[in-house]
Amino acid sequence: MYLLIPAAGSGKRMGADRNKLLLEVRSKTLIAWTLLAAEAATAINWMGIISQPHDWDDFKAILADLKLTKPVEFIPGGNTRQESVYNGLQALPESAKQVLIHDGARCLATPNLLNNCAEAILSCSGLIAAIPVKDTIKIVDASNVVQSTPKRENLWAAQTPQGFDVKLLKQCHAEGVRQGWEVTDDAALLEKCGIEVQIVPGEETNLKVTTPQDLAIAEFILSHRE
Repeated sequence: MYLLIPAAGSGKRMGADRNKLLLEVRSKTLIAWTLLAAEAATAINWMGIISQPHDWDDFKAILADLKLTKPVEFIPGGNTRQESVYNGLQALPESAKQVLIHDGARCLATPNLLNNCAEAILSCSGLIAAIPVKDTIKIVDASNVVQSTPKRENLWAAQTPQGFDVKLLKQCHAEGVRQGWEVTDDAALLEKCGIEVQIVPGEETNLKVTTPQDLAIAEFILSHRE
């Protein structure tokens, strides 16, 4: 299975002056934890890191220390996540029929989750890892006035990995460019094209590290695992 790792973001919400994936938790960078999970996932045999070229030297130094056995390619990132994934799709080997896309900032995903998604995408067109929403969700207007309360049993919090048929996802990305769609994940492109997306049970600990508070939570989770 081929794995694309979007890693082209900045550290603005983290309050960092560099790519947040270069920040450390328990003596390893966030991107290192992500790569180690992919290395341990038996279904993954190729990784592509989509990032800005100015980060490549740092990432290459991390790879040198990790001594991974699986090939890792560097792919130039775009101005948005959507553009970055589009670039990643174009850089996939021609042999790639299915692909998993996993945010580098979700450094707590387990090899088991990656393997489950890799197996599931072999029998569907698109999938996302997700967990049921526990909180009551309110829909509000621009003035922060509650408009409605959707049924919680119909709400799932999307995570990554997300998996897709490569040819189909390329077509949806091309349609997104043509239509000028702006989406925050690749599954939304399939939804806009009227294509069914399946749910694979995610993991409660598979949070996206975005804020300093998330770093503290990641520290706790990793220390508990060890």
